[in-house]
Amino acid sequence: MNEILATVRLQFHRDFTLADAEQWVDYYASLGISHIYASPLQASRTGSTHGYDGIDPTRIDPELGGEAALERLVSRLRSRGMGLILDIVPNHLAVGGSQNRWWQDVLAWGKESPYADFFDIDFDHADSSLAGKLLVPFLGDPYAEILHSGELELSYDVDTAGFHVDYHEHRFPIDPRHYGDILRFAEHNVLHEQAAFFDALLQRDDAYTAADDVRYQLNKVMESPAARQSLDELMPLFDGANPNGAIRLHNLLERQHYRLAWWRTASDEINWRRFFDVTELGGLRVEVPEVFEAVHALPFRLVEAGWIDGLRVDHVDGLADPRGYCLKLRQRLDELQAKRPSDVPHQIALYVEKILGDGETLHDDWGVDGTSGYEFMNEVSGIQHDPTSVAPLRALWQEISGRDGDFSAEVRLARREILTSLLASEFNACANALHAVARAQLTSRDISLAAISRALEALIVHFPIYRSYADEAGRPEADAPFFAQAMRGARQALNPPDIAVLEALERWLGGEAPCDITKDDERRLRQRAIVRFQQLTSPVAAKAVEDTAGYRSAVLISRNDVGFDGEHFSHSPEHFHAANLRRAREFPRSMVTTATHDHKRGEDVRARLAALSEHATYFATQVEHWRRLAAPLRRSLPDGPAPSPGDELILYQVLLGAWSPTLVPRNSDAMHTFFQRLTQWQQKALREAKLRSHWLWPDDSYESASQAFLEELLTTPALRDSIAEAARTIDLPGALNGLVQTALRLTVPGVPDLYQGGEFWEDSLVDPDNRRPVDHAARKAALEASLTPTEALSTWRDGRVKQALIARLLTLRQRYPQLFMRGDYRPLSATGEHADHLMAFTRQHAGYQLLVVVPRLTSALLADAEHPHIPPHHWKNTSLQLESGVWQGVLAATSLTVGDQSIPIGTLLKEFPIGVFLRDDVTEESA
Repeated sequence: MNEILATVRLQFHRDFTLADAEQWVDYYASLGISHIYASPLQASRTGSTHGYDGIDPTRIDPELGGEAALERLVSRLRSRGMGLILDIVPNHLAVGGSQNRWWQDVLAWGKESPYADFFDIDFDHADSSLAGKLLVPFLGDPYAEILHSGELELSYDVDTAGFHVDYHEHRFPIDPRHYGDILRFAEHNVLHEQAAFFDALLQRDDAYTAADDVRYQLNKVMESPAARQSLDELMPLFDGANPNGAIRLHNLLERQHYRLAWWRTASDEINWRRFFDVTELGGLRVEVPEVFEAVHALPFRLVEAGWIDGLRVDHVDGLADPRGYCLKLRQRLDELQAKRPSDVPHQIALYVEKILGDGETLHDDWGVDGTSGYEFMNEVSGIQHDPTSVAPLRALWQEISGRDGDFSAEVRLARREILTSLLASEFNACANALHAVARAQLTSRDISLAAISRALEALIVHFPIYRSYADEAGRPEADAPFFAQAMRGARQALNPPDIAVLEALERWLGGEAPCDITKDDERRLRQRAIVRFQQLTSPVAAKAVEDTAGYRSAVLISRNDVGFDGEHFSHSPEHFHAANLRRAREFPRSMVTTATHDHKRGEDVRARLAALSEHATYFATQVEHWRRLAAPLRRSLPDGPAPSPGDELILYQVLLGAWSPTLVPRNSDAMHTFFQRLTQWQQKALREAKLRSHWLWPDDSYESASQAFLEELLTTPALRDSIAEAARTIDLPGALNGLVQTALRLTVPGVPDLYQGGEFWEDSLVDPDNRRPVDHAARKAALEASLTPTEALSTWRDGRVKQALIARLLTLRQRYPQLFMRGDYRPLSATGEHADHLMAFTRQHAGYQLLVVVPRLTSALLADAEHPHIPPHHWKNTSLQLESGVWQGVLAATSLTVGDQSIPIGTLLKEFPIGVFLRDDVTEESA
């Protein structure tokens, strides 16, 4: 059985099940994939399109086919020498609705539920109306309006012998100890008598278990048609549509362990941790041993059975103690290795989804194999953007949008907005936790909550990474530079008295190790404050960077994506090489990817826009032309034009990036589909920017006017054709960029991950567009045609050249696995006129040496070319010094015998735009 050499990420849902994946195993095996890397397979909400809204981690989702279908898929994978990696979600579960039995039990029993500790709930909230309760903000309008509307319907479930209140898809269970408040209204004597049995539960310490017998007795009574009729007749007494019914229903609800509320209250008052600001996803306390075991019981069983070869942990930054969690998970996986069947790999891979900030590296003491590869997307994108264009493109953005082109400034502004709006309740909870620390000492008890809030806001606003990883031992050394950077920024934003408070926060948040605090209460308070802080900075960063600033600052939108450092327009080849050297040294089995289910723009959309960075002056001229032609299409609204100048400029960028090489204006069906996809993207982009519209308060007028503008843009011949012509200018360099990033992903240190459908040009936009169905049949047929990369180059627009490149390099990885998994990484430097337009490196291991040569910033070099292949003579005197020997071409049937002379790049890249060569006569001396 092979180790993990290359993965394909597949998104499972009811329209692409485990059985569907099974039928394409042979295709992926032929392509060279070693493992399917599956989206979450554990039971999620009915109709889930992604699996991140799990409802029951103890079973495989029946909509995907259940465990039997998973067994068949695994069996098929094993028959082809392949395996499975499972994405797990230990941070949260879907709440609300009616499908999460753990959540439903907490609603019914409150703190007495055995699942109360599973969720991160503050039952000791300062708000007296939430003392011992959960805020349940799932109502579409204010509580009083919903109460009197009659939309809250009291119901009885025969299967569970339980009462609950229905509200659309939501179910709010009634505490069995209060069933008597309902049954007392029954005119059926036996049914009426049941009220006393439920009332008695209020006096029992074992009410949770005793309730089963009483409910069983109630269900026996309900077998009587007369009793059932009596119950049906009393239900209208709790109808909120009439005054008395509203009083009865309200009194009943007030006795429950939750407080129903309007959804808008969540950001200000919610007393349980959410996933980001998503109220439908409730945070789990996986740091609690019982919760850890319950959440991981199924994955552990599947690992032991030999069905799964690796786990990918979603949103590790959301956990209370990522390091402790990963080490515990690794320990358990190591313990299971010896129990696995002998014919499957015993070493289990462990990956974490982790966004690394500028200069940040994954901690090396977590026991993980690496990340899921988002940082590589940023690294390869950085070397494909022309650094000389940042100034003119920033000037264009500033002139048209009226906004500063400084991405970091936009991030700070967005962080402040997020803290005071979407995550205000989480911010207040963190401030209160720190205030409790202050009150625990005489020397700090005069520090006010308001002062702490000011200092805390400044600290988070200037925090440069998603989170720090302090624990009872204090702040790790690796986090110190980033915390210090945040402190410097915060000091500049605060007045002198608040700077003193800031210094106290630095100590309380890990500058002083909690384990050194002698008082137990104070030590616990500090640990709690650290957790609250670190679980806050991560969602603030995600919402501010990815989901706000990323749509507000568009010097070039391709540099704004998940895992990217938008403050840097480009990176040098040296930066790219350094990242690869570090990965080879520290995490050689880390995933590397260029497309994910999280990306905002597909890998080839970003590649095309990177090519646009080489045409800054041309683009500025075109934008001026388009804006002049589009003037009659804009709507005038009270708060400004629609679309705004900034939104219009972003639209032009996205149009050029997503305009596929095969899209022509005369194809009305294709253009209509393109418009529909862009419309979906546009609405999300406008709401994420939070400038003229918002998810919480959408501006329908602005969105409708912007959509109309987009439609007329694509149907007005002069505009549409001009945009199409501009799109054609980046077809060749964009395609070459796409091939280059593909080749790099498959040859640098790490495990390459292919996102579903990415074998052809990947022109998707933000989800759900990036989860569109994949035409596997077309890809299978193309692979069976067995075109070589050089043959496929002649019809490059159809994307088959990309698949041919992938297949050839994956075959090479299978043939020489140790070369790719253990081979060293050595950067090479070219010489000559166009040396800056080239990157090269070698990988070497056990007598084999791999050479990879790729072009960059290629627009000028592609002048007069018909394919994304730089004419050899355009390289002029650019050459590369190689070690002597025979180098066999991998992508083209080229054999090079190298002596003492350097090799012209025109020779290396004569047959194909990318050069990959293998040398198998390496001696120990040359190594």
